[in-house]
Amino acid sequence: MTGSEKFTLVIGATGTTGSRVAARLAAEGRRVRAAGRRATPVAGAVPVRFDWDDPTSFEAALDGADRVYLIPPLGAPDPAAVMLPFLRQARAAGVHRAVLLSSSAIPAGGPAVGQVHQALPGLLADGAVLRPSWFMLNFSGDHAHARTIRADGTIRTAAGEGRVGFVDADDIAAVAVHALTAAQAPNTNLIITGPQALSYDDIAAVLTRATGRTVTHDRLTYEQMRDRLAADMPAGFAAMLAGMDRAIAEGAEDRTTDTVQRLTGRAPHSFRAFAERELDRIRG
Repeated sequence: MTGSEKFTLVIGATGTTGSRVAARLAAEGRRVRAAGRRATPVAGAVPVRFDWDDPTSFEAALDGADRVYLIPPLGAPDPAAVMLPFLRQARAAGVHRAVLLSSSAIPAGGPAVGQVHQALPGLLADGAVLRPSWFMLNFSGDHAHARTIRADGTIRTAAGEGRVGFVDADDIAAVAVHALTAAQAPNTNLIITGPQALSYDDIAAVLTRATGRTVTHDRLTYEQMRDRLAADMPAGFAAMLAGMDRAIAEGAEDRTTDTVQRLTGRAPHSFRAFAERELDRIRG
């Protein structure tokens, strides 16, 4: 391929943010290679098989790419073990920019993907680390909060009165596309939030108005939340998730940023707008 024919490799191209990133890039007329374990066709993109657990899939996925959207392997306790060799291979293949999806709760050098965050600037010339707050989508579709909202009108957390700058996945994708395509890469980490920091009580009130059904926030203790989660997942993972709620209660996510406005030129979507758009998926 010539330099003018280079494309963007989107890992996780059928996932929550990857699908939105691939669609936006394709809509802008950019060449996209949609990577996934099943090489699922994605509108406007060339599908390619990619599996973090199969390094032999890396070469074909990287062929002709000059930038990549990185989604860490789901559930991997040590994503750096596979992601750093991939990034070194990507650099050798001609990739010069990577945009990594991380989390507002994980700093550079922190656990899991935080190790990749820390290493990224030393591996590629340009890039960005996206650190979105908690997803608004956690309240729709098949997500845990959405299931309990439909089952008995409750949201159960150990977050107390803590507030979160819940963010729309569409806004994360918009920031990702900017970071991938702008003439000058951000070359920093980007905390991405919605326009307001809301408590789970606030969320329940918005959902009550949107759905016409009473939704309440059931405040659990850390121990209650941990034990409830442990019924469906490994104890260590349950403790980690309950600990994230406890961090919210202590103010860890009580912030908003201007990232979406500054990089996309428009305000981030409000939770009320999200709830109205996703009403059918919230109701189930």
